[in-house]
This record gives sequence, C-alpha cells and structure tokens, in this order.
Amino acid sequence: MARWRSVGALWLLDPARGHGGTIEFIGGSYLAASPQVSYRRLLEALGGLGWQVRAWRYVPGFDHQQQANEAWRAFRAQRQPLQQAGAPVLRLGHSLGCKLHLLAPDGGRGCSALAALSFNNFSAERSVPLLAELGQQFGFRSEFSPSPAATLEQVQRSYLQPRNLLVRFKADQIDQSARLLDVLRARAGDATELLELPGDHLSPASGGIRRQLLGRWADDPARSQRIEQLAGRLNAWMAQA
Repeated sequence: MARWRSVGALWLLDPARGHGGTIEFIGGSYLAASPQVSYRRLLEALGGLGWQVRAWRYVPGFDHQQQANEAWRAFRAQRQPLQQAGAPVLRLGHSLGCKLHLLAPDGGRGCSALAALSFNNFSAERSVPLLAELGQQFGFRSEFSPSPAATLEQVQRSYLQPRNLLVRFKADQIDQSARLLDVLRARAGDATELLELPGDHLSPASGGIRRQLLGRWADDPARSQRIEQLAGRLNAWMAQA
C-alpha cells in the first residue's frame, strides 16, 4: 500500500520502485484541498511507474499569481539532490492547477516539461458567481488575478518551457485547451502537443474516497482503467524526451 506523508503544504509519495524523476502536481479547484485522496489513483499509478510525487494542497482564492508563487516555492523547497543531477521534473496540473503552473515565477524553466489536464481559465463570475456578485456589492476583489485574458497574455510573454502536453477529455464541456494551444504554438521553438482521450473534466480524479468508505466493490472499473491508461500515456510521453 502506498504511503503518503505530509510536509508543510505538500503531500509526498515516494516511488514504489526505482526513481524516474519527480512529479510536481497541482490539482483543480476544491479537489486540491486533499490531493492525496481526490487524485489518489492517478498519483499512485505514477508512483508505481517510478515517479516521486509532490502534490500541493490549497484552497482556491482570487489571487492566482500569489498561489502560483506559493506552490512554486513549496516545490522548490522539496527539491532533492537527485533532481539536481539531471532527473526529470514533470509539472502536472489539472484544471485550475494548469493555470497555476503556467504562472510559476520561473516561467517553466525549472522543469523538464508540463502536462496540463483539462486546462480551465474561466472568469470568477463563471467559476464562482455568488462570490463574484458579493465582491461587487461589498467592494472586495471579485475577479481572478490575473484575469483570463491577462493569463494568456502572460503565458505568451513570459512562459518559456517549450515542451508541453495538453490533455483534453472528449466529454469535457469546460476544457479550454484549444485557446492555450494557440497561444503556446505562437511562440518560437514551441513543441506543445495535444492529446485527446475518452472521459470528462473529472476523469483525472480518482475513486479513492468511495473506495475508502465503501470498499473495493465501489470502484468503477472503466474509470479506474482510464486513470491507469492516463498514467501510462504521461509516462510514455516523458520517456520520449
């Protein structure tokens, strides 16, 4: 059984065998408050393939740049000597987590690649309409910083990592990977790829909670298989470098 341990704002999982590199993971929205549970199956599948996993836990706020900076500092503090010797570092994000990785203050230079699952860059009004309305009424921030448009402008201007894999799930109604793909491919030397897979916006999230509460019989075999296949595709893509 995989053993997770908590260090500050990170959940850490050491690989089951060998050491193929490190995954720095940021989840989406409120799933990210307990990534070791909500993304358990995907992250443990990657651990089983030899990856060391570092998952940042957080509660989303309006200042996405500040949260991107916090995540980047947390990951940097956990860097191991092995990583400095040339082991790959994959930044992996889901939904809002993709945006936070793209806003990292090093512009992507501190990693080997980024894999963005179900990139989402909606406004606060669409993401949390009640909070946005209250913000307008009572005078506190009611839009994300940077805004959706400013985010894409910043990516085009400051994001320097050429190797990116955008993963879009075919039944995902809120995926915005196409817009991000256009921005990334407009950069000189870009090597971004788009991968489409069966599933929906929540496909990367695991059935870890249901299994913990109800036992193995509560698992959805088809969903479990898709998560295992996703882990394999990510691992194979990184091996191409």
